[in-house]
Amino acid sequence: MTTLAPTTRDRSARAASPHRAARGRYRRRRVLIWIAEHAVAVGLAVAFLGPIVFILLTSVMTDQQSLTSDPWPKHWQWSNYTKVFSQAPTGTWLTNTVVYAAVVTACTLVSSIPVAYALARFRFRARNGVFLAVITMMMLPPQVLIIPMYIMWARLHLTGTIWPLVIPCAFGDAFSIFLLRQFLLTIPEDYLNAARVDGCSEVRVLLRVVLPMMRPAVVAVGLFAFFNAWNDYYGPLIYTGENPDHWTLAVGLASFKTAHAVQWNITMAATVIAMAPVIIVFFFAQKAFIEGVTLTGVKG
Repeated sequence: MTTLAPTTRDRSARAASPHRAARGRYRRRRVLIWIAEHAVAVGLAVAFLGPIVFILLTSVMTDQQSLTSDPWPKHWQWSNYTKVFSQAPTGTWLTNTVVYAAVVTACTLVSSIPVAYALARFRFRARNGVFLAVITMMMLPPQVLIIPMYIMWARLHLTGTIWPLVIPCAFGDAFSIFLLRQFLLTIPEDYLNAARVDGCSEVRVLLRVVLPMMRPAVVAVGLFAFFNAWNDYYGPLIYTGENPDHWTLAVGLASFKTAHAVQWNITMAATVIAMAPVIIVFFFAQKAFIEGVTLTGVKG
């Protein structure tokens, strides 16, 4: 019986196999190290994304499967999203919410930016007292003022609409003023003095110099105002509860859930419709939002 000598290719393969095995062990070791270093973050991500995935999958299930423990849809029922609009005035609720959130955001920014600029850059005797009043308003629960405020708006014949929620935003928001004021303190005074030397008034200094530099803070405050208005349930329920034509998504979704208590797939589809705009807005503005929130606490 003859034995054939190993070819050059066989010898190269045997020589390379230890290196290949070493590289494989090295990759596995790196993966295990990465998992160990980010175990908490991975766990939090799973805990955060789990309910969202559950809502998305349930929203495309049939009526029968949504009542079972089966986690994966057998038949993708995309018509659930059209039923949300056909079985309830969801389009009206969505329009009211978009208008409400957009107007509140615009009024909050327009009214809060000048006040924050004055508290950060102007020197006047009652400045600290005014800032203390702003902080005090942040600590005051809105439920404390709801009865006298409702009586006032009722005498003005504005109950049943969203105007009692929009008009106060035109006079500034305490939390927004605080965040913007903290960010304005981080802008060097030299930029403002240079603009004043060139002949700019305080209004032009604010619009031409300060406002472009505080874009991250403006985005952060705008997103806070938008999210608060979009998710607001207590305010619209108090003022528009008697008028379904002015309901927002938060109030309408609660009513929709009551009417479709056993149709979890339809309810989850309505929930996805309510969540989607907020997620999309945050996805496109998250960089500026995080930067603005981070920089607002640099200097007190």
